[in-house]
Amino acid sequence: MANVDEHSESVTQQDRSRLNVSAARSYFAIGILWVINMVNLMDRYIIAGMLNRVKDYFKIDDSFTGLLQTVPTCSYLALAPLFGYLGDRYNRKILMGVGIAIWSTAMLAGSFVTEFGFCLLNLCLAFVGVGQASFATIAPTVIADLFVDARRTWALCAFYIAIPIGSGLGYILGSSMLKLTGDWHWGLRVTPCIGALNILLLAFLMPNPHRGASENLTEALNSRTSWYQDLKYLMTNWSFMLSSLGFATVAFTTGVLGFWGPDFLERANQVSSSTKNSVYSKDSLVFGAIVCSSGLFAVLVGAVLSKTLRSKNAQADPIICAVGLLLSAPFFYFGIVFADKSMVAAFVCIFFGELFIGLTWVIVSDILLYVVIPTRRSMAEAVQITISRVLGDAFSSYIVGEISTALQKGRPSSTYRKFVSLQYALLICPFMVVIGAALFFCTANHLEEDQTNTVKHIQDSSEVVG
Repeated sequence: MANVDEHSESVTQQDRSRLNVSAARSYFAIGILWVINMVNLMDRYIIAGMLNRVKDYFKIDDSFTGLLQTVPTCSYLALAPLFGYLGDRYNRKILMGVGIAIWSTAMLAGSFVTEFGFCLLNLCLAFVGVGQASFATIAPTVIADLFVDARRTWALCAFYIAIPIGSGLGYILGSSMLKLTGDWHWGLRVTPCIGALNILLLAFLMPNPHRGASENLTEALNSRTSWYQDLKYLMTNWSFMLSSLGFATVAFTTGVLGFWGPDFLERANQVSSSTKNSVYSKDSLVFGAIVCSSGLFAVLVGAVLSKTLRSKNAQADPIICAVGLLLSAPFFYFGIVFADKSMVAAFVCIFFGELFIGLTWVIVSDILLYVVIPTRRSMAEAVQITISRVLGDAFSSYIVGEISTALQKGRPSSTYRKFVSLQYALLICPFMVVIGAALFFCTANHLEEDQTNTVKHIQDSSEVVG
């Protein structure tokens, strides 16, 4: 059975010379994209690290609080298809640079809203999502054009390590700035400064390989197909569609726990201690450390398992994802159920739940890159983002907030009632990851056929070049 590993061992020295991209510069590019991706994730979770203070400042309930996650995610997914289409056709450095400028400016503007500006804050967050959409759809395709095979897997591993580190630092930064200044607004003013530096790095030091460079395709073979043709191709690629649906359950769960996790643990802490904790609770710091450490291990373990098992079983990648999700479900369940009984047990369960669910991050992106032809990868990234956000974290935080608020209605308000209502709402997460596991098992049935079709397309295109 032909596969990507058999197609090409690595990019030759002559290829790199022709592309004017040295090996050192390629690895430096990963460093630049890593920093931008880290800031991307920090911006998503800074507010979650100081959620209680933000809620008190605007005097909103759980359902309105969920909008702070839903609004940027909805704008993110709404613009992703556009940037995906543009990313397959126009200068990717310019598109990413414009996106970074938009989201950094919007983040800074959001730090100046007043207590009557809840809608204005959401508008700023919507523009943050717009800017982030450009980077998320395009960056992985740049990596794909700099590396192939095992090098690509490890490059993606390095890139996606920014997810847990950035997420954890978002909690820590938000909580720390709140504690340092006493004002949550300052938490939104740090990353825009890093964003300005990122634009300079992108403009002057980032290489811009042409599409399909790592597979030795020429610029002349770049996509000039219509948006409809690209979409039709992707919708009939079963490995891509099923893995994207499976990843939507991952996005749903991580989105909910990432947004509500620190608040839930603080409520559990208040119930177990029977006293109201300070707004400077250390729960956000501990949660951030757990997200960083578990995610770091998950990305590395996922990459190692993929590299080791893929050579023995062509279906290994989706099977690893499925097994990881099945293993995460009981840990999330017990972490939620026993949070008020033992905070240590809750933290341990969350760590292992995040570890197993995090195995999917690198692998799903790698699956996309080897089952989709090079000239449609940005569009594929955009469609996958849209699927995973619409069915995943675009509405998950808002849904959980609505469920929590509905469970509190008609009952006397108390610390215990607020905890229990959110606890019941969060129990949707373990069931979602089981559904995701089933979808990844289905992906395994189609993977070899779609991978073979992609390799055949690349080989046929290379013959045309010759």
